[in-house]
Amino acid sequence: MAFAETYRGKRVLVTGHTGFKGSWLSEWLLLLGADVTGFSLPPSTNPSLFAQLELSKRLRHLEGDIRNAAALETAIMESKPEFIFHLAAQPLVRLSYREPVETFATNVMGTVNILDTARRAKWPCAIVAVTTDKCYENREWVHSYREEDPMGGFDPYSSSKGAAELAIAAYRRSFFSHPDSLVHLASARAGNVIGGGDWAEDRIVPDCIRALRIQSPIPVRNRIATRPWQHVLEPLSGYLWLGTALSGGSAERFRYPQRNYFGAFNFGPALTSNRTVAELVIEILKHWSGNWEDRSDPKAVHEAKLLNLATDKSFHLLDWSPVWNFESTVARTTKWYRETEKRPENALATTKAQIDQYESDARSLGLPWAA
Repeated sequence: MAFAETYRGKRVLVTGHTGFKGSWLSEWLLLLGADVTGFSLPPSTNPSLFAQLELSKRLRHLEGDIRNAAALETAIMESKPEFIFHLAAQPLVRLSYREPVETFATNVMGTVNILDTARRAKWPCAIVAVTTDKCYENREWVHSYREEDPMGGFDPYSSSKGAAELAIAAYRRSFFSHPDSLVHLASARAGNVIGGGDWAEDRIVPDCIRALRIQSPIPVRNRIATRPWQHVLEPLSGYLWLGTALSGGSAERFRYPQRNYFGAFNFGPALTSNRTVAELVIEILKHWSGNWEDRSDPKAVHEAKLLNLATDKSFHLLDWSPVWNFESTVARTTKWYRETEKRPENALATTKAQIDQYESDARSLGLPWAA
C-alpha cells in the first residue's frame, strides 16, 4: 500500500497525539511501521483514547506545550522528523469563549513555533498543519467553501484557526517557496469528525454516549445546526496522502508536479453527509436505544448554523475522496463505543479492525493511496 511505502521506517512527529484525532493518526502510523514521536499536553479527558490504546508504551511520548518554543524546538531537533503532522490545538468553540487568550496563543503562536523551528532545520521535512473548516469567514450561505475563500471566524476558536492559516501561508511564501527549500508545507482543513474514542466535552457524539450509558435523555443544544459529518479516518487518510505528496513519495501515483501540493486542502464528506445535529442523534439511536431532548438555549454563545466544504481540489489533485457514507460512519462510530462499553480492553483491537476495514473499503473503491 502506498502509505506503507511512504511511512515505513520514517521518523514522524505528531503534535497533539494525546487527543482524539492524534491518537487515531498515531495508531495508523504505528500500523504502517513509522517511527512515531508525539509531543503534546497530557490527555484532557478521562477516559481518553490515548490511554485506551496504551500509546505511551508504543511510541516516543513527549509531554509538552506547543506554546513553549524552547521545549518544542528541543523535541523537533532531537527527533529530526521527516514528517510533521501538526494537530495540537485548543479545539472547542465554547471553551474559546471562556479562554480566548489561551485559544489564540495555542492555535496561532503554537503553529508559528513549529514552523519557525522547521525553518531552521537542516533536513528534508514534509509538514501537514491541520486547522479546521471553521477557519473560513462563514456567511452561513448554502454553497460550499473553497480553499481560496477568505479566512475569518466569528468566535475566538474559528478566528484563531483563520489566523493560523494566514501564518502558515506567510511562512510557506516567505521561507519555503524556494525550489531548494528542504521544508514542504501544506495545511489541511476538515469538517466535523466523529468516531470511537472521542470523550471531549461539548461535542455531540460524546454527549450522546455519556447519556446513553446511563440511560438518560441526550441533551441537544443546537439541533438545527448543519455540519459535514465524517468519520475520523476520512481526513486522516487525506493528511497521510497529502504528506506523501509533499515528500515526493509514490510520485507515480500523482498526476501533477510536487509543488502543486504546497498549499491548503479541504477534506470533507459527500454532500449527502451534511446533516443536522438532530439527524445525527436520530441515526445514533438506530444503533443504541434511547431518546433525546431539545436543550436549545436562546442565550447561548454564537455557533454557526450552516457550514459546508468543497473538496474538488483534493479530488482532482490528490485523487482523494471519502470512503464511508453518513450511515456507515454513524454505525461504525456507535459500534466502537458498544464494543468497548463493557470490555474497555477491546479498544485497541476495535480501532485496528476499523482501520483495516477502512483501508479495504478504500481499496475496493480504487483510491490510489490504498492500491
